[in-house]
Amino acid sequence: MNASLNDLAGCLLCFENERVIAASAAHAAGLKLALIARHRFPDGELRLRLPEALPARVVLWRGLHQPNEKLVELLLAAQTARQLGARHLTLVAPYLAYMRQDIAFNPGEVVSQRVIGSFLASLFDAVITVDPHLHRVTMLSEAVPVRDAIVLSGAPLLADHIARHRVRPVLIGPDEESLQWVSGAAQRFGWDHAVCRKTRHGDHEVEIELPALPVAGRQVVLMDDVASSGHTVAQAARLLCAAGAASVDVAVTHALFAADAVRLIREAGAGQIWSTDCIPHPSNTVSIVPVVAEVLRELVAVGRSAA
Repeated sequence: MNASLNDLAGCLLCFENERVIAASAAHAAGLKLALIARHRFPDGELRLRLPEALPARVVLWRGLHQPNEKLVELLLAAQTARQLGARHLTLVAPYLAYMRQDIAFNPGEVVSQRVIGSFLASLFDAVITVDPHLHRVTMLSEAVPVRDAIVLSGAPLLADHIARHRVRPVLIGPDEESLQWVSGAAQRFGWDHAVCRKTRHGDHEVEIELPALPVAGRQVVLMDDVASSGHTVAQAARLLCAAGAASVDVAVTHALFAADAVRLIREAGAGQIWSTDCIPHPSNTVSIVPVVAEVLRELVAVGRSAA
């Protein structure tokens, strides 16, 4: 296997728990799939093993939900891949962690976006992610300063799925920050859309004000890039049901759904919950593999022409 890897224009490395989605992406992109073996010692330290010889162009697939240990894996794997022959390293992180903290709100706070972004840029030549949770920074390259900082979006994929299941729905974002995803999805089909106004009082305490757009008797889909605790989405769903919406469904790119978030959302009146497979979850209904594979094929083609 190692000799064949060396003969290829590129290979895709992954860990066992992401083998299925990574294998689909590798097949679609024309890359050879190779696993990184992982062992945990009793004291918690990790031992990784990569193929003993790698081609010049290597892709590493690692979703960064529950990120802390995975960041150590990236450090170990990326540096070792360089030693084993990789000259160009691409990280595919469908969910990119630590992007929300882009300024210090209080003296002494760590601006994690800068720290993690610089860390990733020290390891990789290119980063591919989906709908990163950026606020005051608008370009991924500002947060992760690599040559190719590539952002894909789950919004049009979710819009296509919604179009197959709902008739002229109204898209509503649970807060102002969701506008970019809601508007992009709505414009794809000419749907009405708007966003709520949110006031946050804590991690689990939010106040939601619905937009003026009428929803009575209409099919409504709440759309956002990420759902975590579920409190914001649940409160918006509750208000939409009270306003007379015929149905309220939820569509998100990143299904973090901590603890009892799904139960909370359903008890608020939401029906279907749809998500992409950026993060594995029972609600996954839309695959990002085709759009990621397309970008990987383009990177491989560029690499071949440059060689």
